[in-house]
Amino acid sequence: MKKKDGHVHTPFCPHGTTDELEAYVEQAIKENFDSLTFTEHAPLPLGFKDPTPSENSAMKLVDIDSYISEIQSLKDKYRNHITIHTGLEVDYIKEFEKETTQFLNKYGKFLDDSILSVHFLKLDEQYFCMDYDEKTFGLMIDVAGSLQNLHSMYYRELIHSINSDLGNFKPRRIGHITLVNKFQKIYPVTFPTESTILNVLQAIKEQKLEIDFNVAGLRKEYCGETYPGEWIAKMAKKQKIPLIYGSDAHSARDVGKNYSNYDQLTSGS
Repeated sequence: MKKKDGHVHTPFCPHGTTDELEAYVEQAIKENFDSLTFTEHAPLPLGFKDPTPSENSAMKLVDIDSYISEIQSLKDKYRNHITIHTGLEVDYIKEFEKETTQFLNKYGKFLDDSILSVHFLKLDEQYFCMDYDEKTFGLMIDVAGSLQNLHSMYYRELIHSINSDLGNFKPRRIGHITLVNKFQKIYPVTFPTESTILNVLQAIKEQKLEIDFNVAGLRKEYCGETYPGEWIAKMAKKQKIPLIYGSDAHSARDVGKNYSNYDQLTSGS
């Protein structure tokens, strides 16, 4: 089986490091990866205001051409060493499907492999970035009425993203499907979630999509597990839904981190 890191960020990320693109590639080669997909946060849809304090959730639209061009240069330089894919992590945002589709129609022809993620939820007529920090997450719980309500809203939005029509260039991989668990050590889940997760997996299977097996949660202080967790990943594997390893690296040193978790889960029958 070829070794792939399908979720890697870049210096174009305003909330990441300034590590050069080449440093990410060199780390992937050092870790014996055959393939690497750069999936920078796509520019947010026109008309959408980033709710984070620094408004730094995604790259700027003015940078997209340089991003594509620089990755193409790396493809040429490293073509005999590693396969490099141009991709994006695209946000699914309620009420901005049209703008997202227009963006993908314009830039999708340059993309090889991308991810569709839910980071933003609209609660009581206001958008929140649900994984920004634990205080924001706590506020979202208050607005939603309970942690269980917030989970229900998140997974409902996730299913909307899975079933959404974003045109011919819609990403085929769904990002970190249990991101709502990022702060679970502070806000533990004490209610059943299995039926909800089964609905998510069923939707992914019906749409013939992939799952981002994202190990970033292992690096997060209040999470401590992959997105999705082991039992969900095993269920996805049983249903023959492709699981693609993603380091979600925002620095070169994290490329390939915790790959063993993915390898142990997916190897064998």
